[in-house]
Amino acid sequence: MKTIDELVADGVRGKRVFVRADLNVPLDGDTITDDGRIRAAVPTIEKLAENGARVVVASHLGRPKGAPDPQFSLAPVARRLGELLGKQVAFATDTVGDSAKATVGESADGGVTLLENLRFNAGETSKDDAERGAFADELAALADAYVGDGFGAVHRKHASVYDLPARLPHAAGYLIATEVGVLRKLTEDVERPYAVVLGGAKVSDKLGVIDHLLGKADRLVIGGGMAYTFLAAQGYEVGKSLLQKDQIPAVKGYLERAEQLGVEFVLPVDVVAAAEFPDLKTKAPADPTVVAADAIPADLEGLDIGPESRKLYAAKLADAATVFWNGPMGVFEHPDFADGTKAVAQGLLDAASSAEGNGALTVVGGGDSAAAVRQLGFDENAFGHISTGGGASLEYLEGKTLPGLAALED
Repeated sequence: MKTIDELVADGVRGKRVFVRADLNVPLDGDTITDDGRIRAAVPTIEKLAENGARVVVASHLGRPKGAPDPQFSLAPVARRLGELLGKQVAFATDTVGDSAKATVGESADGGVTLLENLRFNAGETSKDDAERGAFADELAALADAYVGDGFGAVHRKHASVYDLPARLPHAAGYLIATEVGVLRKLTEDVERPYAVVLGGAKVSDKLGVIDHLLGKADRLVIGGGMAYTFLAAQGYEVGKSLLQKDQIPAVKGYLERAEQLGVEFVLPVDVVAAAEFPDLKTKAPADPTVVAADAIPADLEGLDIGPESRKLYAAKLADAATVFWNGPMGVFEHPDFADGTKAVAQGLLDAASSAEGNGALTVVGGGDSAAAVRQLGFDENAFGHISTGGGASLEYLEGKTLPGLAALED
């Protein structure tokens, strides 16, 4: 995989370099509520601009249905990117139309242009190779070289991720190089003990990574909505908690395999529950109560791990040399149910600063976990790595081939 430094060494001054970034940030109207992915894209863009490239940045945002939709415009992102770069970013109001051609054509050496949302064109996400390829041809006409740096999208077989690199000289940006380097440390020559913390709503979203990591991790620590399917698989009452009954047989199988392999499964011993799901807009008090994890009342819903579980999980991370975390422990957006996720985040920090050895490699696997770290006020720099791609990270750890990475291989 060619690096961006090699591409720059070959000479980029005056060349149009297409950077496929992942600028898919959360918006409240036109206000960006978390600019982490934009900040992660800056080093690659800066490197190219400083060396005289005419940088053409492209990304998706949200899930528009193959046509322009104002609520998914990248215009707010262009403004924030310009602030972070300390220079104006030209914004094209389409992807491959007159505005894109004119804006890119007017760019000077060192200039940066951001195209409008790639998913405003149906060809970007099409499953038809010809339609996707035709869109990639139009994108290729805007550039002389390609840099893949949108890690959060590399698990998608999309035109700008998979087809476009085949049409241009290509290289990996700094973000992708960093992400892949860290993920290799989670799959090859892992420092042990290796603890994996998995949360989030649905156990079905994590079955692949559980299956693959059963032979690699020393312990799997389970929280969030998915924990209740594990508790139900052990025969416990889970009340109104989130439950995927159809996944119980698979979960039982994983628990049995883990016991055979000597992999420790750590499940909640108590939970914070409430009669109703909390109002996340008003943050009104939700009247939480702590109950045993093996006896959740029928009229209550588990919404976070409890205080004893927090202590247990912290203890299971304390001696780890490697920790990967993906998925919150509860409804962290509400203060009544955020303490479990806070405890896990603090557990990672404590493992990283442990006096035993050099401290753990701690990796936050993107998505809601990364959002929680920021929302709950933790210092991002205190973690070993915060991924920009939750789905991509999980698929990599499942051992899958990611189209966007395969496309960058020579």
